[in-house]
Amino acid sequence: MNLEYELTYNATIKDPVVVGAGPYGMRLVYEVTGGSFEGERLRGKLLSGGADWILVGPDGWGRLDVRAQFLTDDGAAIYAVYYGVLEMNEKVQRAIAGGGSTDYGDQYFRTTPRFETGDPRYSWLNHTVFVAQGHVLPHAVEYKVYRVT
Repeated sequence: MNLEYELTYNATIKDPVVVGAGPYGMRLVYEVTGGSFEGERLRGKLLSGGADWILVGPDGWGRLDVRAQFLTDDGAAIYAVYYGVLEMNEKVQRAIAGGGSTDYGDQYFRTTPRFETGDPRYSWLNHTVFVAQGHVLPHAVEYKVYRVT
């Protein structure tokens, strides 16, 4: 197995809706308001309407549950869903609280994106496995997405 770089995407997000500490941990909801993506084979923008429903457990790890919509520059709609984990270490907490950023290596932030589309030009997305690493930006997150070959 090998990893091949596919694209980078940046999702802008609103301040979280803090659901609060419940029976499974601290629940936060970050609504996606836009963004962009670019790679050799596809590029475009993220649409509003998606969100990250994150559950921060007592172990200091965030469990991600994300839905998003992408629109390519040539008009293809792509649905994305992914799960992952985010190490809520001190650098991440400072960046989130102060509107700052982290570098990719500052925390363990990994996801498993799955893409879906009905557009035949991008049908390869429907049967490809991807992994990604992320980092925090001011009011945004950014991911480097890799195709598993």
